[in-house]
Amino acid sequence: MTDHNLSSGPLDGVLVVDLSRALAGPHATMMLGDLGARVVKVEAPGAGDDTRGWGPPFVEGSDGGRQSTYFLSTNRNKESIALDLKDDAPGGDREVLLGLVDRADVLVENFRTGVLERLGLSIESLVARNPRLVVLSITGFGHDGPEGGRAGYDQIAQGEAGLMSLTGSGPEDPQRVGVPIADLLSGMYGAYGVLAALHERARTGRGRVVRTSLLAAVVGVHAFQGTRWTVAGEVGVAQGNHHPSIAPYGLFRCRDGAVQIALGSEGLWRRFCAGFGLDPDAEGLATNPERVAVRERVIEVVEAAFADWDAEPLLARLAEVGVPAGKVRTLDEVYAWEQTRSQGLLTEVDHPTLGAVTLPGPPLRFFDGEGVEVTRSRHEAPPLLDEHGPALREWLRDPGTESPQ
Repeated sequence: MTDHNLSSGPLDGVLVVDLSRALAGPHATMMLGDLGARVVKVEAPGAGDDTRGWGPPFVEGSDGGRQSTYFLSTNRNKESIALDLKDDAPGGDREVLLGLVDRADVLVENFRTGVLERLGLSIESLVARNPRLVVLSITGFGHDGPEGGRAGYDQIAQGEAGLMSLTGSGPEDPQRVGVPIADLLSGMYGAYGVLAALHERARTGRGRVVRTSLLAAVVGVHAFQGTRWTVAGEVGVAQGNHHPSIAPYGLFRCRDGAVQIALGSEGLWRRFCAGFGLDPDAEGLATNPERVAVRERVIEVVEAAFADWDAEPLLARLAEVGVPAGKVRTLDEVYAWEQTRSQGLLTEVDHPTLGAVTLPGPPLRFFDGEGVEVTRSRHEAPPLLDEHGPALREWLRDPGTESPQ
């Protein structure tokens, strides 16, 4: 069918004021921007968002300035205005912010508890100005409780929320996840909460305050490891690249490397055994609980079956047998993979100083009832600091002025 991509998105007409910085809040607002919301990113004059200085790598622009690839990763589809939130003079920057708040549908902040109050910008006062405002507040460990004021950084949260104890080659080798997953998850949960609050507002006419934290986001994805403790009383530990509750399920060596297999059912186990000449009913291996109890033996059996295979023909054989399998790709391989490109996971933008830039794309696609894709097709490059400030200020001074976007 013909691809009728849209340039707006389902949140077209929603104005988001983004007071957040670093990653959790900016990831949430980028998600909203990807869906068509207009996102105005409020940054500190001079330096801007902390991530503008996070590198290397940096990329030099046509103006001689350098752009952080970290910042580029989480700020597409946004406008930037630089405001000093301590400037409370008549007509000053705080007044500009309040003008944005008055027009906004959503406000996102991830200051430490108490900072907004000290700036004279408490959430209560902002909601009083604009009762339709949906506020998303992201903290490190929650806005209240005995440790509610703690600063939240991703790796600290990964450790404190138990994720590092489950990640690594073994119990004595705790490892962080290779991306800032606590930040990313809290941003995702935050965007999810904002959408629910906007849906509720359509019925009630009033906004909500949505709160989440890095701690909450990681605990929220403990999944079976959580109930393993809360219900069964077992404390999960890191055990490398093999699943704690399913066997065989993990990374297995072959002659020239390794492949991954996932035998999530007894039917798959039997299919695998038939394809590689193994006895599925061998003593101690007939059921998943038995295999989990002797995981090291299972690994030996599987790797012995793979010993004379190179990875590529082995993957082909696994596909022929009907066993879920895959390789471990490097990131350059992922972005060169035609399947990645077919899913719209790369997007081209025109940056004001870098020119044409390729960014990882949004992970959602939209289709109408006839199967025609209506995904937003055009995305905007992450902004320069205060790139849109003059136009936004003019718009706020004169309500009759056409919106700068």
